[in-house]
Amino acid sequence: MPRFSRVGMRFSTQTLLLQLGVVLLVVLLSGAVHGWLVYERIGTEAENQALTLARTVAADPDIRAGVQEISKEQGTPPPEVLAAGPLQAAAEAVRVRTGALFVVITDETGLRLAHPETARLGERVSTDPSVALGGEEITTRNTGTLGPSAGAKVPVYAPGSSGVIVGEVSVGYSVESLSNSLARDIVPIALTAGGALLAGVLASFLLRHRLQRLTLGLEPEEISTLVHDQVAVLQGVDDGVIGIAADGRISVFNAAAARLLDMPDSTGQDWASAAVPEQLKQLTQPAARDAEAVEIVAGGRVLVASARKAWHRKEDLGWVVMLRDRTELQQLTRQLDAVGTMSTALRAQRHEFANQLHTIAGFMSIGQHDSAKEYLARISATGPLKFPVEQAELLQDAYLQAFIGAKGVEASERGVTLRIGPETLVRGHVADPQDVTTVLGNLIDNAVSAAVAGSATERWVEVEVLDDFTEQGVQDGGTLHIVVGDSGDGLGSLEPEEVFAEGFTKAEQPVRSGAGQGLGLALVRQLARRRGGDVRVLESGTAGGPGAVFMATIPGVMDSAGAMDAGTNSTLREDSSG
Repeated sequence: MPRFSRVGMRFSTQTLLLQLGVVLLVVLLSGAVHGWLVYERIGTEAENQALTLARTVAADPDIRAGVQEISKEQGTPPPEVLAAGPLQAAAEAVRVRTGALFVVITDETGLRLAHPETARLGERVSTDPSVALGGEEITTRNTGTLGPSAGAKVPVYAPGSSGVIVGEVSVGYSVESLSNSLARDIVPIALTAGGALLAGVLASFLLRHRLQRLTLGLEPEEISTLVHDQVAVLQGVDDGVIGIAADGRISVFNAAAARLLDMPDSTGQDWASAAVPEQLKQLTQPAARDAEAVEIVAGGRVLVASARKAWHRKEDLGWVVMLRDRTELQQLTRQLDAVGTMSTALRAQRHEFANQLHTIAGFMSIGQHDSAKEYLARISATGPLKFPVEQAELLQDAYLQAFIGAKGVEASERGVTLRIGPETLVRGHVADPQDVTTVLGNLIDNAVSAAVAGSATERWVEVEVLDDFTEQGVQDGGTLHIVVGDSGDGLGSLEPEEVFAEGFTKAEQPVRSGAGQGLGLALVRQLARRRGGDVRVLESGTAGGPGAVFMATIPGVMDSAGAMDAGTNSTLREDSSG
């Protein structure tokens, strides 16, 4: 793996600072908007309160009568007269009682008739009174002689119902009092903003911690490099790799695994419900943490599967399942066993072959040419070597003769007679020895084992082989039909399909992991079905014999060279069976 260099501030730290900045900005903006809204609310309440007070003062009959009386006079009374008058006393009483900044009463020209500062009596008001004197009520926020205020102006009508405006009443509340109210209300705002800021900081730290845990402390550049490396490695190896996350989801399913299991990419699926062989799921059970590798048959292949628990420090990352293809190794081993068997048979009969040559040489040396000729004819009829296989002359293909003959030697060593059935008829030549060796060898080996374990006195295995060439098969290869029976005790209470299950064996010794036991019948059935054929049980057999009879159909493994046309084959088959 490449060595990563860490330059500058970590990504998680940058993310944390960015989050803190965003949280702080949001809290400040929210607090400012909240404070402005509270200030506006307090100002609006002050305006409404001033409007209510101004209406009350303007509706007072004594105030209306007093303003009308002064308005009727020529000119305006001097300030000292106004200061001692009833309007000033009434206005000041209201101002003191309500806490207003000012309560001002003017005549119809805007001259002050009542004011908190007596020196300003008789003067024109500092703010425009025209709206109120025009008969409309108005709320204001302005700065007058007493400072900034929020207030209202209301017209004063003459007594009676004449509708004549004789003056106006102006009431205001100081902005400083509004600020004091805001200061009292700002404490909850500040506490709320502080709590939000604290919660945001805490959430940012928790998010930073989770981000570090999810990325295993890696930076984005490191994660990108790892992803590229993972794709290159997983897609470049021949072994199947399946990764199961801690939550039971398939996180890795490389191309080799899809090819070996003959199924589409299952990334993202739940492992428990995925369409993978059950043996693979058992490998990832908690009790199977230290389980050995197992052999399974999937997609017509023999696979060695192993599973390992994945950890990062103390964190459980799930499981990794490895798949290795042993199909070719199994087939090569089967072929090597066949060659070794035939070699052993040849060595065992070496002396017989030498004796035959000496006999021929003896006949020739004494001039018994007719005897030598007759002896050679007898050898030609039975073959130069005599395998312990009954009716071996029914086999015309040299490969089948050699292979079944070698199996006859093995069977003879175990006390079992191997014989060729009378219905055997092979006219073509074996074109795919590998698949024929795998299927025929497994069936004969199983039959010999069943005969040895059986209770019959006479132990035998009978093999019938028949090739079939249709008009299509002459071009694409003929079909080989194989029937194998034995003298064993049959399947007993077993169902025919049970013997084709992976791992099934009737061997008394325990099955050793990786030995390939319990896979023979499952493998040959998948191999035959992959070619369009099948392997099945014709008869289950009975106790004491005869035993089970298996039939295999393998299309496309025979060469039509030397074979007759389909019509002639059919006629010969009927004649031979008749």
